[in-house]
Amino acid sequence: MAVLDKKDTNNSTTILIKSNEVLSTFRSSLGKSKKKDPSAPYNPYDHREVEHPNGFLGAFIHIVKTSLGTGILAIPRAFKSAGLLVGFIGTILVGLMCTHAIHILVKASQKVCRKTNTPSLGYAETAEEVVKLGPRSLRRFARFSRIFVEGGLFAIHFLADSVYVVFISISLTKLISASYPDIESWPDYSLKLIILIPLLICGQVRELKHLVPFSFIANLMLLLTFGITGYYMFMGIGDVKIEERSLAAGIAGIPSFFSTVLFSMEGIGTIMPVENSMTTSNFIGCPGVLNFAMAVIITLYTSIGFLGYYKFGEETAATITSNLPTKDLPAEIAQAAVAIAVFFSFMLVFYVPVDIVWSKIKYRIPESRWNISQIILRSTMIIIATGIAIAGGENLGLLIDLIGAIFLSTLGLFVPAFLEIIADWDEGFGVLRWRLIKNIIFMVLAFFGMCSGVYYAILDIMGLTE
Repeated sequence: MAVLDKKDTNNSTTILIKSNEVLSTFRSSLGKSKKKDPSAPYNPYDHREVEHPNGFLGAFIHIVKTSLGTGILAIPRAFKSAGLLVGFIGTILVGLMCTHAIHILVKASQKVCRKTNTPSLGYAETAEEVVKLGPRSLRRFARFSRIFVEGGLFAIHFLADSVYVVFISISLTKLISASYPDIESWPDYSLKLIILIPLLICGQVRELKHLVPFSFIANLMLLLTFGITGYYMFMGIGDVKIEERSLAAGIAGIPSFFSTVLFSMEGIGTIMPVENSMTTSNFIGCPGVLNFAMAVIITLYTSIGFLGYYKFGEETAATITSNLPTKDLPAEIAQAAVAIAVFFSFMLVFYVPVDIVWSKIKYRIPESRWNISQIILRSTMIIIATGIAIAGGENLGLLIDLIGAIFLSTLGLFVPAFLEIIADWDEGFGVLRWRLIKNIIFMVLAFFGMCSGVYYAILDIMGLTE
């Protein structure tokens, strides 16, 4: 074996280092050239230029907040309509349906993005482009598809914010009146105008990335509410016999159960903005952000619904927090936590309607005035939403129930299924056309949910419900 002196060793080391540097540079250049290869399939995520992108955790928090609203507090009443066993199985099935509907919507959007070399598309843009690239006989409806989706999303989310203002004012009145009874003599609009001030300030947050703390606080407050509600649920639950609860309440309760769970869990309006704010392709798939988030949501919905009805039985109220004892500190904390959660949920829900309006007008405004225009637009829309809350009062919730029944079932199930049919038209629908059959079933269920939701909303408006 030859013996190298110190000089030879240094030279060998230098040569080795330089060789590694050359190899690394060569590999890097190969990677860059591969990325720029025009023959390579177009990947939307490689071309997104997002100023404040969302990571896995941020997207996860937003999705949980999107579907985990105050509607979950009505799920025990839905279990009362269906029964323990039917409610347990049904909630899981509805959750899986909602998850799959989001999957096929995102996949349809990504498919169109690859065909048109577009980095990202919103829900309404996806609907328009899918129809535009679909069968020739349907292409004339492309513009209508976009207008329908945008109109539905705007109506649902903007009115939801008005209902949020009403809900916050009612909750604050109940809390404050325990110590200061005179507040009940105040005009109904007083607290709403007070709430308007912090809403105007917080409503100026524009990026989804910066809304993550808001969603986190809202989720935290809801979890606190669930924890306190769970405490009262488990208190004395051992004395309840399962024979005292209905396992299957009958066919008559299914429409009410289905519409309640679907409308409470559905949050497809903010899904595409969240997906478009990501620059990595781990939104769908397994594992993926969506699957993790929906697993948490389905678990919470099923648990709250099952335990709530099991504990309170036929006395289960429309909102489970109404079953909590009055003038009890933990119960009052739960009421305050719900109010805080709704307040911080306002901004995430507000993102959808303001984004729809801004996308229509921003190109008509000089870029140098975009900042002040955003401030004026957001402030105006928040003031209008508060004005609707003042004018509508507690009856405003009945209006959004009716609009939600029409648009949530349509946008949440029908449209994604319809878009997948069009997107797969040229490629086929799989063995025995199973995807076509599956999507037709989804569309039928969406129609069933819409009809049952409208029916019960009309009964509420007429005052014919319990």
